[in-house]
Amino acid sequence: MPYAIRRPDPRGPRLRGAFTALVTPFGEDGSLDEVAFRRLVTWQLESGIDGLVPCGTTGESPTLSSDERDRLIAITVDLRNGRPWRRRATVVAGTGSNDTAATIRATRRAAELGADAALIVAPYYNRPDQRMLEAHFRAVADEGDLPIVVYNVPGRTGTNVEADTFLRIAEHPRVVAVKEASGNLEQIARICRDRPADVAVLAGDDAATLAILAMGGNGVVSVASNEIPAEMAALCAAGLGGDWHGARRIHERWLPLLLANFRGGPNPVPVKAALALMGILPTDRLRAPLLPLELAERERLAGLLRELHVLDPYAVRFEASPDAARAEGAA
Repeated sequence: MPYAIRRPDPRGPRLRGAFTALVTPFGEDGSLDEVAFRRLVTWQLESGIDGLVPCGTTGESPTLSSDERDRLIAITVDLRNGRPWRRRATVVAGTGSNDTAATIRATRRAAELGADAALIVAPYYNRPDQRMLEAHFRAVADEGDLPIVVYNVPGRTGTNVEADTFLRIAEHPRVVAVKEASGNLEQIARICRDRPADVAVLAGDDAATLAILAMGGNGVVSVASNEIPAEMAALCAAGLGGDWHGARRIHERWLPLLLANFRGGPNPVPVKAALALMGILPTDRLRAPLLPLELAERERLAGLLRELHVLDPYAVRFEASPDAARAEGAA
C-alpha cells in the first residue's frame, strides 16, 4: 500500500522535549481510576509538558485490556484537545506487543482515537533476530496508519535493536523517532550521528537525558516527569537551546529522584509510590504480578521526596519555567 503520510518538515525532528510515560492509576478494586488519570494528565498539560505517552511500560501496558488501552488513549487525546494549553502536547500511544498483527491493529485503533504517533516496543519473549525486527517495524509502519517511535529496551525485551538495524528502519517515511533505553552510549551516539535529519533520538532512561541531548538527541520519554513535568521539560529546553550550564544544573538537582524511580522495585513500582506520597494519586495500587514498595523502601523514598521538596506537587520547585528556559536558551 502507498504510504499515507510524509514527514512535513525535513529540517528537523518533529518530536522534541520531554514526553511523560504516564502511569496508569488503579482503584482499590483494581479497575482503572479514570478520575485520577484525568487529574494526572491535566497537571501534566498545565505544567507545559511536551508530550504524553499513555499505555507504555510505565503504564503497565501488559496488564491492560484492549478496552482499557482505548480509554486511556481517548482520555489523553480529549484532555489535550480540550482547551488551548500553553503548549500543544504530542500524544504518542503505546501500541506495541510481541505480535505483529496485533500491534498493527492496536496502532490503527490509536490512530482512530486521535493519537499523533505510536510507541512500538521491540517484540519481547519471541527473541526475533535483526532481520525479523526490521520486518516487524516495517510492517507496523506500512500498515499501522500512524508515525511510529521504535522503542529499544533490551533489558525488558531480551533483544537489542542494533544501530545498523535502526538506521535502515529509519529510512521509512513513517519512522519518526527511536526511544533508546539500551544503555549503550556508543550505539546511541552512532544513531544520533547517522540517523536522517528529521528522525528524533529520545532517551529512554531519565538519567541519560543530559548525555543524549549532548550527543545531539532530541529529548526523553520520561518516568520522572510524572513527578516533575516542568523540570524535565526545562532540562530538555535548556539542552536543546544550547544552555548546557542550565541543563546540567537541572540534571544534578534532580538526579537523586531520577535514580530513585528504579530502586526498590521495577518501574513503575517506585514512581507510583512517589505519586501517592505526593498526593497526585490516591493509591499506588499496581496490577499483579507487581506489588507495592516494601515499607523500608517507601520510607527511604519519602525521605528523599522531603529533601527535594516535592511532597506538594503544586509548589514552585524550580525557578525557571520551561518557557523561560527556552527563551534563555535561545537568547
